[in-house]
Amino acid sequence: MVTGQPLLSLSSVSKQFASGTKALAGLDLRVAEGEFLSLVGPSGCGKSTALRLIAGLIAPSAGTVDFSPAKPETAFVFQEPTLLPWANALGNARLALDLEGVPRGEAQDRGAQALARVGLKGFERAFPRELSGGMKMRVSIARAIAARPKLLLMDEPFAALDEPARQGLNDDLLTLWREDAMTIVFVTHSVYESAYLSSRVAVMSARPGRVTQEINLASPPLREESFRLTPEFSEAARKISAALKEKP
Repeated sequence: MVTGQPLLSLSSVSKQFASGTKALAGLDLRVAEGEFLSLVGPSGCGKSTALRLIAGLIAPSAGTVDFSPAKPETAFVFQEPTLLPWANALGNARLALDLEGVPRGEAQDRGAQALARVGLKGFERAFPRELSGGMKMRVSIARAIAARPKLLLMDEPFAALDEPARQGLNDDLLTLWREDAMTIVFVTHSVYESAYLSSRVAVMSARPGRVTQEINLASPPLREESFRLTPEFSEAARKISAALKEKP
């Protein structure tokens, strides 16, 4: 169940690609303002396709994607950091601002602030080749938040990272979500990541994907490492895992 002011909705959405692959069929999804929604499901079920439909990168074959009242400022973080190799961390962090024509001084300040917020103060002049995988992803997130989005779309951004880096970025992401009052739609294969991050989880069927279950989770004001040791976390993970195993 979605509570709060509605932000966007996908209604009876289907997507078939030119190759003939039908990624989605009859997808219904509502997203409320300020929530952290995770999409989980088997590989190839259309999670990333749904994210790209929301972003407007592709159009549905049928159905509608609607925003209320209008599409908010949106940023997208992909699974790969997709950094410009010839630009340093600050240059990458301010890229979207440069493309928008934000004055150079303001773009510099906002890019530097965004890097500091993701733990990269002092690395402004470092080039991608000098950064670890986790640091590259932090630059990618800094680039997104420098644009001050109200809607942040994230497509398995931490999948390739080791567990300590992944957990650290999970914690930082929750802090950004709270501080910036963003709405986040997050694609992940990890039951435990979705249980830790989300206020709601939408479980999708195998391709062609659709939502088969929605699981509302308690959203404590602060989630830290200790939350992973609580009965609430274990129960959330159990519910999500059981939903993934159910036949639609």
